[in-house]
Amino acid sequence: MKRVAIVKSRFNEEVTSRLLASCLKTFRSEGWTDSQLKVVEVPGGWEIPWAAQELAKTNRYAAIVTLGCVMKGQTPQNDHLARSLVQSLHRISLDSRIPVILGVITPNNERQAMARTKGKMDRGHEAALAALEMIALKEELRGS
Repeated sequence: MKRVAIVKSRFNEEVTSRLLASCLKTFRSEGWTDSQLKVVEVPGGWEIPWAAQELAKTNRYAAIVTLGCVMKGQTPQNDHLARSLVQSLHRISLDSRIPVILGVITPNNERQAMARTKGKMDRGHEAALAALEMIALKEELRGS
């Protein structure tokens, strides 16, 4: 049975909860059951790569989706966090040979963040679709 892990940050909870809801809705609409979807919550964006790496090490998941919201602040800290997060997740994906999907958004403000949780810009939905596409591609390329 194929399984997907979803790592969700609790920081900016209103936004990340919406990302998770739309991500899960997309998987369920494609026939995935709750027993195939493992949701892990972490305090913030900084902790997402560690959780993704630990999940990848288990080799139980066809893909790992990461969901978070790193909002622009008054200092460059968000830029450093976002850059480190992206680089870390990319490395984990390549090293583990498991697709790690970036569903972490980096809006300038709360209005932009909320806009990315619905409609045509729904990043939770997009992350689930990317995971499904990469799972299919992985199976095709590996002949399984």
